[in-house]
Amino acid sequence: MSLEKNKRKNKTLVSIYHDILPSLSHEIRECIEEIEVNYLEKIEEIRIRENRPLMISFNNKDYFVTKEGTLTNHPQRGYLVTRKDRESILQLISDYSLYAIEEELKHGFLTLRGGHRVGLTGKTVLENGHIKTIKYISGFNFRISREIKGAGDKVMPYIREKTGILHTLIISPPQCGKTTLLRDIIRQLSDGDQRRGIPGVKVGVVDERSELAGCYQGVPQNDIGIRTDVLDACPKAQGMIMLIRSMSPDIIATDEIGCKEDMAAIEEALNAGIKIITTVHGKTLEEIKRKPFLKELIHQKIFQRIIILSNAKGVGTIENIVDGSTFKELLMK
Repeated sequence: MSLEKNKRKNKTLVSIYHDILPSLSHEIRECIEEIEVNYLEKIEEIRIRENRPLMISFNNKDYFVTKEGTLTNHPQRGYLVTRKDRESILQLISDYSLYAIEEELKHGFLTLRGGHRVGLTGKTVLENGHIKTIKYISGFNFRISREIKGAGDKVMPYIREKTGILHTLIISPPQCGKTTLLRDIIRQLSDGDQRRGIPGVKVGVVDERSELAGCYQGVPQNDIGIRTDVLDACPKAQGMIMLIRSMSPDIIATDEIGCKEDMAAIEEALNAGIKIITTVHGKTLEEIKRKPFLKELIHQKIFQRIIILSNAKGVGTIENIVDGSTFKELLMK
């Protein structure tokens, strides 16, 4: 199949060509364009570090990219990123104005059209103990955003019951698909299912890391449902309170809770009769037990459904779906 036909059929390829490649320097763009299509469409990250070889990753493996676009495990054969590449990329992603992305620099990333995220590294500048900006930027991580509609199909019957929508916690190690799963759950709850007579509900999303909705200039680039309101790049605890007071959501969804402030905001949402769907990092029961905040949430039986993910059979493997009270008993052992 020709490259053009592949681009028309594959949404990821289209987005890479339209949204990612225009943000790369000419030399790096040529390297990426030469990668075989069956690899190109799988790319998860493009790693660009000044004076080091160009890298891509997919399927939990890293590869160096040669000037000819071939993939290799030998770093000395990879295209060596230059200062000129770095300067060109910085100009392109900032639209030739670092001032325009000053706020994003505080967070260490910015979002491109299409919902793709660019992580940035360099020297942080502090002001009153807080990061003011990053200068001498020398590293970029282009993370390819992918929607998988239907990713939540298997878990929806456990979240949406006849009695209503259940408070749900997704537990997952990094890079096991929890954000992808949460995004599709949000979409399905927001849209509803007309064929089955299931109405959609209002969902408020606090997208602190701009990964769920992938907002570009305030507009979600990912399909997160027709009844979904998004607070982009907003701290979770503050965002939950803002949504409660201003948007009257039926559900609040957010990614990666992890501090006492989040707990206080969740309690306020519960008092307002709002359902909570969120995620947390965790690999094993022992690891979860060592997180006092998470253990307290489960001890109080706030979450009625616990979904546990892994990558045992590929990204997004559903290891278990348990009742909240049952999970509490497992933790108490």
